[in-house]
Amino acid sequence: MSTEDHNDSESGSCHSCEHGHDDTPLPRNALVIASGSLLTLGMSLHWLGLKPDFIATTCFALSTLAGGLLVAPAAWGALKRRRLDMNVLMTVAVAGAWIIGEGNEGAAVVFLFALSELLESWSVGRARRAIASLLKLTPETALLRETSGQIKEVPVTEIAVGSAVSVRSGERIPLDGKVLEGSSSVNQAPITGESVPVEKKAGDAVFAGTINSGSSLIVEVTRAASDSTLARIIKLVEEAEDQKAPTQRFVDRFASIYTPVVFVVALLVAVLPPLLMGAAWQAWIYRALVLLVIACPCALVIATPVSIVSGLTALARRGVLIKGGAHLEEIGRLRALAVDKTGTITEGRPKVTGIITLGSATEEEVLRKAAAVDVHSAHPLAQAVVEAAQAKGISFGEAKDYQSLTGRGASAVIEGHPHFIGNHKLAHELGVCTPEIEAKLAEIENSGQSLAILGHTPHQGCAGKALGILSIGDTMRPEVPQALKRLHEAGLEKVVMLSGDNQRTVDAISRQAGIDEAHGDLMPEQKIVHLRRLLQEHQHVGMIGDGVNDAPALALASVGIAMGGIGSDTAIETSDMTLMQDDLTKVAEAIEVGRRALRIIRFNISFALLVKALFLILAFTDHAGLWLAILADTGATLLVILNSLRLLR
Repeated sequence: MSTEDHNDSESGSCHSCEHGHDDTPLPRNALVIASGSLLTLGMSLHWLGLKPDFIATTCFALSTLAGGLLVAPAAWGALKRRRLDMNVLMTVAVAGAWIIGEGNEGAAVVFLFALSELLESWSVGRARRAIASLLKLTPETALLRETSGQIKEVPVTEIAVGSAVSVRSGERIPLDGKVLEGSSSVNQAPITGESVPVEKKAGDAVFAGTINSGSSLIVEVTRAASDSTLARIIKLVEEAEDQKAPTQRFVDRFASIYTPVVFVVALLVAVLPPLLMGAAWQAWIYRALVLLVIACPCALVIATPVSIVSGLTALARRGVLIKGGAHLEEIGRLRALAVDKTGTITEGRPKVTGIITLGSATEEEVLRKAAAVDVHSAHPLAQAVVEAAQAKGISFGEAKDYQSLTGRGASAVIEGHPHFIGNHKLAHELGVCTPEIEAKLAEIENSGQSLAILGHTPHQGCAGKALGILSIGDTMRPEVPQALKRLHEAGLEKVVMLSGDNQRTVDAISRQAGIDEAHGDLMPEQKIVHLRRLLQEHQHVGMIGDGVNDAPALALASVGIAMGGIGSDTAIETSDMTLMQDDLTKVAEAIEVGRRALRIIRFNISFALLVKALFLILAFTDHAGLWLAILADTGATLLVILNSLRLLR
């Protein structure tokens, strides 16, 4: 968010909070340094008692002018919009100090206020630069392989999709693409946060900014430079940083009311005692100026944005993308987590482990017909069947009139006859289950495997029958037990599996993983029912899915989480939080960072309010001058910033 955008908001926050985008920081730095140097010189002359006095006074005036060039224009802009913000408060306090003959304190106020704003600018800028520096990971040029076979170095912006580029050992991959020739290990840490290089071979996807650690590769470009996965990550994080969290919106609303109230109270403090009680004007005007400086809510306003930006940046560097401060705060509040099975708890790469034939059907016939139907589906179980047929060299004809039966399977016409392939529930609905089949299904399900029943669909007087059963195994991710333990340690009360797979398989997997509660045989709408129950019981519930099939549940959950978003536009766009690699431990990391961010924000706000309250009491009892007031405000702001930046570690 730019300075202008921020000034147009309804908050009373410091205008410098958004200077992370300042393109010309040098004049600001120079003005703050000049103001501080002149203030130090003036104070030295004053304390040493050197004559004439006007030299020290001139130093104070020039110090006030240098610092005021950073504050007064913003104050004037606020007044033109009929708003009283902290810049107006400081400008009035400095002008008042000079009017009552306290020019040295006026210079100190404007310098320390400008310094605190510079610190705020630096803190947000540091967090932003930490993620923006990822853009520098992408090389500016690439080695383009021309049709003649020659290699030519050209800017990445000039390389078209479909071109082939050479990536030598030790070099960064310049653009998103897929490997055409060669095999190598690639360090994907800049995108996924994983420390172990990933082996890549022909056909595998690679991403801009990652490092080719092994042999040289020839890569076919699949995305333009401006549309790379890394560029989309940077854009997403920048957009997320500009979205205000609920705590920040509350503080902004509070400051927009608080600042004008403080101004009115200070005015009354300056005027009422002299008018009503005959008190000394100068003494009460001075107290009013001290009140203005102490009441400046800089530390309060900066408490949330620096924490949010630091938290978002820290997670982005670990391969976890979160779409804004609101979602980061909600992640910190999660009490329960609903998870899908395939692709989340299991690898999501199932394989056919066995084929049971029924009646006169042969294994080849069962696999051929099953693959003919499943070739139309992108479901992992369907793809496992197709891959099994291909691996055995079985050719399968075209299945016509394909229909997906949500949550149950699919149907199609093969060789002029209607067939189905699906789960236990579909076989029951079609009335083709027998005690013999039930016994075989129970055996497969008890072993923790999924199954697919192939059969002839009942039609036109034909009773239909099951032709065979395919058992499909999907191994559990190795990190899942440890990840679930860490999720509970992070404060989750319950982890629940919601799956469309059969209940016996779901129970077997959940026992292996250590999941608290598991529900199988669920249609998408039934997942919603369970999620609503979890929300009633725990209020803050996350849901992990694939970003497409589980869209309704992801939308209903407090936080929708997509697994393995690397290279997936849909996952990044549809979820509140995306894990760039398939690693459930990243969810635990995100919850831990979210909880830390909430603790830091709450502490910062409480600390800022406590400091204000303490020094307001000191001001009213005449124990705090302008010096102490501005030092307290600057000190509180600096401590809040340093506390927030701990999230970057």
